[in-house]
Amino acid sequence: MASYIGVDIGTTSTKTIIYSENAEILGTATEYYPLITDRPDKAEENPDTIFQAVLTSIKKVVLQINPKDHPIKAVSFSVQQHSLMAVDKNGEPLTNILTWADNRSEKIVANLKKQHPEFAKTLFQRTGVPTHPMAPIFKLVWLRETTPEIFKKTAYWLGIKEYIFYKLFNRYITDYSVASSTGFLNLNDLDWDEEATKFAGISPAQLPKLTSSTDFITGINPEYAKQMGLPEDIKFVLGASDGVLSNIGVGATEEGTLAVTIGTSAAIRSLVDKPLIDEKGRVYCYPILPNKKWIVGGPINNGGVIFRWVRDYLFNDLNKEKMENDPYDFLTDLASTVPAGANGLLFLPYFEGERAPIWDANARGTFFGLTESHTRADMVRAVLEGIIFNIYSVMLTMREVTGEPKTIMATGGFSRSKVWCQMMADIFETPVNVPVAFESGTLAAMFLAKMALGEAKDLSEINQYIGKVTTYTPNPNNFARYRAMMKIFINVTRDLSDDFSSIADFQREFLN
Repeated sequence: MASYIGVDIGTTSTKTIIYSENAEILGTATEYYPLITDRPDKAEENPDTIFQAVLTSIKKVVLQINPKDHPIKAVSFSVQQHSLMAVDKNGEPLTNILTWADNRSEKIVANLKKQHPEFAKTLFQRTGVPTHPMAPIFKLVWLRETTPEIFKKTAYWLGIKEYIFYKLFNRYITDYSVASSTGFLNLNDLDWDEEATKFAGISPAQLPKLTSSTDFITGINPEYAKQMGLPEDIKFVLGASDGVLSNIGVGATEEGTLAVTIGTSAAIRSLVDKPLIDEKGRVYCYPILPNKKWIVGGPINNGGVIFRWVRDYLFNDLNKEKMENDPYDFLTDLASTVPAGANGLLFLPYFEGERAPIWDANARGTFFGLTESHTRADMVRAVLEGIIFNIYSVMLTMREVTGEPKTIMATGGFSRSKVWCQMMADIFETPVNVPVAFESGTLAAMFLAKMALGEAKDLSEINQYIGKVTTYTPNPNNFARYRAMMKIFINVTRDLSDDFSSIADFQREFLN
């Protein structure tokens, strides 16, 4: 029986899974790497560290099978969006990877919105990418203005997957779904946008060649093939962005189905049959498969990263032994002892600034309503609820663009928590469905490999591989509390807008 390798290049780790033809997991490997955040707004990664993580994780899963019993037919990719790096004429890195979380172009974006609002609006309408520091187009402008010597030396501008493919195949190539998140791809003609490249001060020739997510290339560097234990004629499928594949991997392939993912960050997305542009620029619109499927959604900076902060700082006095087996289980169990609404304690989950729906890189985290009667258990509950409130606020925006959702599919690390899933069902007042197989990114990457090889024709065919689904039914007893808290959440976020900017400027001035 043949096998396929799915590689998911995330923000803090690369996870690789090798699947059988029937999507049975034959082997897994995860390689971790640091996010470089030694200055305010900075969020970089070393591209060669990630490249090595890809090589190592593929090698580890290959060693977990007998290639004679499971010959490997293809390797396919899921990758983090909005990354940017510069390389010279020899393909050598001139910068680290600037990730989606890097907010150093905040002033570039703020000035564009203030001084040239019409251009900012038309740029969004042409590309579908909201005007925010996450977008590589604004990161590039920031690099041009702050490091002109690097800008002049740059031959090509790439994301992390493009760099990996260059290292393996000596070709600069990307797929439409990843390209669409850069701010350089024109939604109408699916080519590099002349106005966008002119604004950034670069040539379209400095960007990778565009191709489909289901295209593949061969001719891998023999040295790297040997390192990974792969045959030299192996097919590498372009794959797609992690957001796109999270939808596909949970079977959210039809209009009216929302996919919610909470990992380090979070997102809510829906597939549509034609491009839909939000006139207010609050959600993105990216192509998946050219002229076939599009995705509308909102990316959220703050997900599991906040839960990790709760573990490391609010509960740093409790070691793993006291928390029994898993500190996250301990915390969610603790939150379950507190009633809905966290006894009137509200949390704004904006540790890393925020993208959708407020698109404010200056936003900061806030406990609101704190009194001496509140406990750490209340704070944990408020944090979990705050993350869901934020996702719900994105859904309210999406509803204006895509219509009322019929079904919610949930995935990511949070979906393993019954407490969190029930909380989402109650806040959304909609059943939440969670597939047992929560590794949606690698599963969808594997499925794109099957499409690339002609073994599947339509995205909906992935449903045969998803398996059992657990459904969480909303509890009406919690609706009134959550509606009241949601209204406060929206109002407080709006009221603090100017103060977010002030405190962010203070941090940049005195914490450097």
